[in-house]
Amino acid sequence: MTDEPVLLSEDRDHVRTLTLNRPHRKNAIDAELWSRLAEALRDTTSDRSVRALVITGAGGAFCSGADISVPDNNHPVYRMRALTDVAVLLHEVPQPTVAKVGGVAVGAGWNLALGCDLVVATPESTFAQIFTRRGLSMDLGGSWLLPKLVGLQQAKRLTLLAETIDARQARDLGLVTWMVPAEEIDEFTTDLGARLAAGPPVALAQTKALLNEGADATLREALAAEARAQGLNFATADAPEAFAAFAERREPRFTGQWTVRRPPIRAQSENGS
Repeated sequence: MTDEPVLLSEDRDHVRTLTLNRPHRKNAIDAELWSRLAEALRDTTSDRSVRALVITGAGGAFCSGADISVPDNNHPVYRMRALTDVAVLLHEVPQPTVAKVGGVAVGAGWNLALGCDLVVATPESTFAQIFTRRGLSMDLGGSWLLPKLVGLQQAKRLTLLAETIDARQARDLGLVTWMVPAEEIDEFTTDLGARLAAGPPVALAQTKALLNEGADATLREALAAEARAQGLNFATADAPEAFAAFAERREPRFTGQWTVRRPPIRAQSENGS
């Protein structure tokens, strides 16, 4: 046993890194870690100083899934609420999210990585939708995520057979964005986080939402959502800054600041006139 927190959080240069910290269980997520992870995602969503989010695991593993080694007498409906909260919160975090996967990403742990916008892995990383080997069906959004990423047939292959695949296979299926040597993954992910954090925060959030929602929208609905998003973008200082930077041949400095000014409020007299 250890007195260390089950979730570590570090902010550096507008990038927040959340580290699952149960290395003795390959970062399997127990009730406490589900709760801490949900709290951290809520805090990240509301923290404007955070421009990108990285999720990783301690001790050479990403996450071996939900911890089923500890007896839980709660009804499964209540236990599943913790997973549902995390899946929805991760999907709705406005900042770009990156999964840094070293070692295993299994079951809910793999779906936690797939719930991120980008996935970085090493050649040694392995992945499995292990649920059926445990007599279970998939959770943490896997039934929604996998078919969108790889198509229905490959999603059925991965889940019905519960095969373990390596990082190269996962990359070929579009489930890993980059595969980099283990000794380079920290530097690569740090650079990636910096690039995301330097981007226009409102435009990145709008782009992420458009892509997440566009697959389930009609063309007209997608176009209407794009028009609304552009309206929000032009109401920030970032679009004019980007145009000015282009003209001046320099890198833009994005802040996400709102430029629409509220009209002055006229003071009322005591009788309300």
